[in-house]
Amino acid sequence: MSTLVGMRLNGRYRLDAQVGAGGMSTVYRAFDATLERPVAIKLMHREIARDSDQLERFRREARAVARLSHPYIVGVIDAGEDEGRPYIVFEFIAGETLKERIRRQERLPIEEAIAYAIEIATALGAAHARNIVHRDVKPQNVLIDEEGSAKVTDFGIARSLDDEGLTADGRVLGTTDYVSPEQALGHVVNGQSDLYSLGVVLYEMLVGDVPFHGESQVAVAMKHVREELPDVQRRRPEVSATLAAIVEQMTDKDLTRRHPDAATVVSELENALAIEAARSGEITGEATAVLRTLPESTKRRLPLRMRWHVPLLGLVALVLVGAAAIAFLAREARDNTTRGTGVGKVDPPPNTKAVSVRSSSATDFDPLGDDEEHSSATPLAVDKDPRTAWDTETYTSGDLQKDGVGLYVDARPATRAQTLVVETPKAGWRAAVYAAPAGKAVPKAIDGWKRVGGGAVRSREHRFKLSTGSSAYRYYLVWITRLPPDAKKVEISDITIFAPRRAS
Repeated sequence: MSTLVGMRLNGRYRLDAQVGAGGMSTVYRAFDATLERPVAIKLMHREIARDSDQLERFRREARAVARLSHPYIVGVIDAGEDEGRPYIVFEFIAGETLKERIRRQERLPIEEAIAYAIEIATALGAAHARNIVHRDVKPQNVLIDEEGSAKVTDFGIARSLDDEGLTADGRVLGTTDYVSPEQALGHVVNGQSDLYSLGVVLYEMLVGDVPFHGESQVAVAMKHVREELPDVQRRRPEVSATLAAIVEQMTDKDLTRRHPDAATVVSELENALAIEAARSGEITGEATAVLRTLPESTKRRLPLRMRWHVPLLGLVALVLVGAAAIAFLAREARDNTTRGTGVGKVDPPPNTKAVSVRSSSATDFDPLGDDEEHSSATPLAVDKDPRTAWDTETYTSGDLQKDGVGLYVDARPATRAQTLVVETPKAGWRAAVYAAPAGKAVPKAIDGWKRVGGGAVRSREHRFKLSTGSSAYRYYLVWITRLPPDAKKVEISDITIFAPRRAS
């Protein structure tokens, strides 16, 4: 298959390098000549494409993942066929697999392992909500991007719970190092099977090795059926009892005792992360330096006191912060009389409501430039009038020439946002969504925010699904990282935030 490097699929996608291969397909790093961007392409082997069942499974993967738009899932861009070779085009993720990271580090820092488990569980929850079971959750199928975030990929044997036929009872699919007992036995599986596999992945992140080894894949699968996982605290004593109990419940062979859904897992892992972060806050010396080397996505989950170093002139800084706080509170008092913008006409996701914000709630954010990005037009991004829009400055090269620029909305006093909708006259740009809590000044740099979502803006009314968990945030930032193709600026007609109906 290496001879295909250099060819163009349908005259558009140039295959630049082979990056992976399996029994059904080969994955290439490629270049999209139309949009001038790197992509990843999964190209089905021509001989496999002649098998109607295998071809349908490949097409099913494309359909399944195309329905998923989530910051922690590798997105499908396109699908097609060239001279009898079906292919799927994915967003390109520069980085490494989670398996590679575990091998490189032997085992991950506890806080980092929990953070990745939260991101993977969140992604699986999004898939399960659409009745899609991954069925092959393993660290080889988790990519770590340049920002340090986890993205689940390779839904190659995923199946909808509504589908029948190709993966009927009695057929075992998946990697046996991480296979659930019910899947190993060929039983019907649901989302709980993915949670078992994720529990094994979390175990491996913490310990540096899979729980079972055997002379064959079948032998390993049978250990998942018959044997309890080795005690994670015996393998790594510093793991807390809380986290050990979560791993044990995720990998319980009894479905009635295993976590019922991904949302429950996320909630418990977030609690465990808070406990571990608090414990880490007591450490000093070299351990503190190691914490600073963690990926930014993990650092943003840590308490602020662990991310920010107070300088020797801290007293002076506190005076300056106090002065800024007084000015901020004065502005807040003035803005209290500003009329709200209403909730707009965007249809809310199920069981959510739009958050009404003030007409003065939008603020431009340009820490990497001149600190000003059409500030006078920011009210147009929350006025619920699609005919008006805030826009970035015009970048003559068609490139931002910096890591990002954005606009944030003050959703005072705070809210547990689940979805953020951006309305734009021209789609095709990319953005990340960040959040910051109440009670503190708005972060001056992007590192002071917590990433809660993001991806490509593919439509004029694009919905970002947010991962805020049980935390309420006051400020929500749309951080623009790439302009639309053949465009020199980004326009935002409106930003609407949706929170649970019972959110505080």
